[in-house]
Amino acid sequence: MKKEEQLKIIKDMQEVVEQMRLDDLEEDPSLADEMFECSCCGKTKSLAGSIQYSKYRLCNDCVLLAETGFAIDKFKNVDDLIKAMEDTRLEEMCNFIKQEEQRENN
Repeated sequence: MKKEEQLKIIKDMQEVVEQMRLDDLEEDPSLADEMFECSCCGKTKSLAGSIQYSKYRLCNDCVLLAETGFAIDKFKNVDDLIKAMEDTRLEEMCNFIKQEEQRENN
C-alpha cells in the first residue's frame, strides 16, 4: 500500500471515529461523564465514542488506532493491537500507582 493511500485512510478514519464520538454525545450527553478504563491504553476515558471489541472496550482514541491499523493491515485483529499497546498500559498503571501513593502521603 502506498504512503498516500495510507495517509488518506488515516484521515478518513479520524473523521469517522470523531463523528462516532459526536454522535454518541448527541444521543446521550451523559456519556461525556461516564468513564471507564480502556482495555488498550489503560487510561480512564469517556464512554463516548468507545467500542466493545469482543472482550475489550476501547476508548475513542484506541478505536482510531484499531480501525486504522486494520485498514492498513498493521493489525489483523484487536488482540494484535492489545499486545502492541502493552507497554503503554503498563506505563499508565505505574502512573496511577504513583498518583495514589502521592494522595496517600498528603
